[in-house]
Amino acid sequence: MTVSYSLEVANARFGGFSKLLFRWRGSIYRLLYKEFLVFCALYAFVSVFYRYTLTSRQRDLFERIALYCDHFTNTNFIPVSFVLGFYVTLAFNRWWGQYTSFPLPDNLMMVVSGNVHGRDERGRLLRRTLMRYAHLSSVLILRSISTRVRKRFPSLEHIVDAGFMTAKDVEKLESLNSDFNKYWMPLTWFSNLAAEAREEGRVRNDVALKLLMEELNKYRAKCSLLFHYDWISIPLVYTQVVTVAVYSFFAFCLIGRQFLNPMKGYKDHKIDLYVPVFTLLQFFFYVGWLKVAELIINPFGEDDDDFETNQLIDRNFQVSMLAVDDMYQNLPPTVRDKHWAAAGSPAPYSQTAGPGARTPAFMGSTYDMRGGVTNHAGLGFFLQSWDPPSEKLSGHQCETMNCLYCTKKPLCLLLLSRLIKPTGINPKYSPNLVSSLFIFLLI
Repeated sequence: MTVSYSLEVANARFGGFSKLLFRWRGSIYRLLYKEFLVFCALYAFVSVFYRYTLTSRQRDLFERIALYCDHFTNTNFIPVSFVLGFYVTLAFNRWWGQYTSFPLPDNLMMVVSGNVHGRDERGRLLRRTLMRYAHLSSVLILRSISTRVRKRFPSLEHIVDAGFMTAKDVEKLESLNSDFNKYWMPLTWFSNLAAEAREEGRVRNDVALKLLMEELNKYRAKCSLLFHYDWISIPLVYTQVVTVAVYSFFAFCLIGRQFLNPMKGYKDHKIDLYVPVFTLLQFFFYVGWLKVAELIINPFGEDDDDFETNQLIDRNFQVSMLAVDDMYQNLPPTVRDKHWAAAGSPAPYSQTAGPGARTPAFMGSTYDMRGGVTNHAGLGFFLQSWDPPSEKLSGHQCETMNCLYCTKKPLCLLLLSRLIKPTGINPKYSPNLVSSLFIFLLI
């Protein structure tokens, strides 16, 4: 089952991701712990072998080999980060592409429900059969690429028992001699049945028939894309290069990262420990990265985070049959809504939404800008002739949001910043204007 943790990370908070580190199902620990234990056991074996079984001369030889291996593991002679990072990126893009290629019937069922008419048994039979053919095609393709679906439908008889096809459908499917996958045959039945419905007048015009065929072709394209994703994998040589690079790197680390005798004065060997903490962390990151690529390179298996193909099949079949059958022309009564007479039709908020749920609408980044020449009518007049506000604006009644008198303080600050330059007062304006702005700011 796909591991979902969206609710836990809905809000950013202190230590938000750290709570996810204690999960087991779908975790990197479950994916990596076997390789990690094997590496620890091999490292401990080499350490014990070096410390307690070798002679003095053999230890000297081992130490020279260890220094040689350590030299290569601490440099970029093995470009593990580059090769592994590019490979995981490629695998992730492939994983997301396979998910977006999953054939969902939502668009097709809407078109069938709205354009294949008839409340009688014949109309109902046409709509349900059209959608059943579409689902049969997806089941056949998923049965070819997904181990979960294959175990659920090991033979065509199991598909018949599930109700996705009839015995006559099986005879038609097997009567066609073809060496290739026949997942496309039910979609051909769909197109022929849609043409038959057009001749009967169930599909009322050619535009509706064209819309049906367009949605069918989109559905067929996704089925075909899933088949080709399964057929054309990431080149094997690239997978081999990445695997050899990672495992050979840590094979050299088994020797090169051993703690040597600090009494011999080897470089970077000033302390003798038994547990290589940072080497183990490096193993956890690099091999964990490789295991992530192994997990997502084919999401149609039975890992914790693989796609729930059986659940998607169940959902698609149920929803589409409800749309074309139970919900066909089954509408609630058309009545006036609650806000029929309300001006502007305000969107309601429940009491549980809280006081901060409704925020002001975004009107543009310059909508509330104050002091700009284009936003303040009268600013040009203000710069050309200035009189104290007690003479010009006495008895003033504000009627606008951009009132010059009401916004005098931020406006005066803006004007002063324009009039006063680093070299002194701008000679374009008189000192009297600058002094008047200071007085206006203090009123």
